[in-house]
Amino acid sequence: MLLRFILPVLAAFAAALPVPAMAERVRDLGEFQGVRANQLTGYGVVVGLAGTGDDNLEYLTQAMKGTAGRLGVQLPAGISPGLKNAAAVLVTAELPAFAKPGQRIDVTVSTIGKAKSLRGGALILAPLYGADGQIYAMAQGNLAVGGLGIAARDGSQLTVNVPTVGRIAEGASVERAVATGFDSGEVLRWNLFDADFMTAQRVRDAINARFPQSATIEDGVTLALRLPAGADSRATTMAAIEMLDVTPAETAAKVIVNSRTGTVVINSAVRLSSAAISHGKLVVKIDEKPQVSQPAPFSRGQTAVVPNSQISTEEKEAKVALFKPGASLSSLVDALNKLGTSPSDLVAILEALKQAGALKAEMVVI
Repeated sequence: MLLRFILPVLAAFAAALPVPAMAERVRDLGEFQGVRANQLTGYGVVVGLAGTGDDNLEYLTQAMKGTAGRLGVQLPAGISPGLKNAAAVLVTAELPAFAKPGQRIDVTVSTIGKAKSLRGGALILAPLYGADGQIYAMAQGNLAVGGLGIAARDGSQLTVNVPTVGRIAEGASVERAVATGFDSGEVLRWNLFDADFMTAQRVRDAINARFPQSATIEDGVTLALRLPAGADSRATTMAAIEMLDVTPAETAAKVIVNSRTGTVVINSAVRLSSAAISHGKLVVKIDEKPQVSQPAPFSRGQTAVVPNSQISTEEKEAKVALFKPGASLSSLVDALNKLGTSPSDLVAILEALKQAGALKAEMVVI
């Protein structure tokens, strides 16, 4: 009997305890500087289209002449070839960290001219350049296009998805590796995704607990790590650091308002000072019911339209919600739901609370 009485009491006490913050892995909080992907861009020509190409665009004509010249075909001077089956395209790709020559990466192909569809086309060999102007990959292959475009002779059109963008899975081969310097640098830096001094301090303490005196804080984002030299030992240490559990600091109190969609997001750190909210609506309704006035017989009068307006007002019942100091997000949401606020009304209430100094949060309008 005593045990049956104690268990509900213990359960209620446990439910009343604050929920501790969840620990996260270091790899989910940031990344090592230099160990990242790099963007590649190139210009190319897609051929084999079913009459949906650019058709005599000057820069496409020049590109085709250059391509034909590389293949040993010289076009006569003054000849402008019809290119309805070809399109000038921009080729983009992302070079992963530590990618080595011979590996293959995916590429995305997008039209830059008047081409209506890339369906059925093939990309001719195109170099992909990095930000330094060097060639890092070569792209070529058949496009996979998820869109469809159809046009009739009377001008009617039907477009499904986007037929002017295609993708080539493993369509580029890596020709040059990007040096990261992770195995030779004296100091390796690790950066938080979001600046926070408390989180940086906790990450530093977790790393130093595992690898003493190896991590120092440079600022609210960056930690400097002094790790053993050599690719093998340094990679092993980096792998161990990434799997350390750290409890990040609570995020700053923010209210995010999307002015276009009316979406309002309030994070759990938002607190309220003592405040009372009253929310009501005044509805004014105007009904226009014009009437036709007919003149008396043989009076030589004219039929006229006489305006007839009816104005009515209705004020919905206003409710008052009282918040005690330190009220949490759940209290705010419950009170606003009882008031029956719409998204636009919610924004007005939050702005008023901010102006009154009762809302302890940053308001961000996007």
